Amino acid sequence: MELLQLFLKSIFIDNMVFATFLGMCSYLAVSKKVSTAVGLGAAVIFVMLVTVPLNFLLDQYLLRPGALVWLGEEYADYDLSFLTFILFIATIATMVQLVEMIVEKFAPALYTSLGIFLPLIAVNCAILGGSLFMQQKEFNNITEATVYGVGSGIGWFLAILAIAAIREKIRYSNVPPAFRGLGMTFILTGLMAIGFMSFGGMLSGGDEAEPKKEISEVTAPATTEVVEEVVIDTLVVEEVVNDSLTQTVQE
Repeated sequence: MELLQLFLKSIFIDNMVFATFLGMCSYLAVSKKVSTAVGLGAAVIFVMLVTVPLNFLLDQYLLRPGALVWLGEEYADYDLSFLTFILFIATIATMVQLVEMIVEKFAPALYTSLGIFLPLIAVNCAILGGSLFMQQKEFNNITEATVYGVGSGIGWFLAILAIAAIREKIRYSNVPPAFRGLGMTFILTGLMAIGFMSFGGMLSGGDEAEPKKEISEVTAPATTEVVEEVVIDTLVVEEVVNDSLTQTVQE
């Protein structure tokens, strides 16, 4: 169940495009046709499926402070975290090169239509962001890292597929001149991002119920004490006033 929640959250709630706005260069440039968007989206899914688990292993057994303890106790104090970006990008570039060779071999038309943006997946910030977010979330095992990588790739794929389908539909629509081209694309991206924000409570609908009860239980006694103090002070004031009036009447 936790893996399913992580998978859905990485697709809809922590969407790479609509939540963090990563990978916008390829998202805007290759979303003119659905066919090219599908090809690039599938390549991104494959790259994230492979690179996020591999970078998880690198982080666990090489990059974290003390990760080299498996080599021996004398290596426990070594810290290679300064190599994080270099090794992560090297892993991503290797997988992208593999994808590029496969696409060129089996789908030359798609390879031609994607053009320079296929090798640019190596520097796509959504791919690197997936590995860095994986490191930040501190997953317990490689299975969680794999699920997160696949979900993040599918989320990016759905985003570019949706905007490509919409851009094909509005290509021959009567769009005002000021909003044609990337202007309308940015507007549509913002509207879809707002729509994806509605998924924010999908997996955390009842998490805020308990803290409210605790707050009410804590604040209730304090409020009662304040009321009791006010009542006591009022009674004291009334007694003082009555004594003053009695002395005045006797005089």
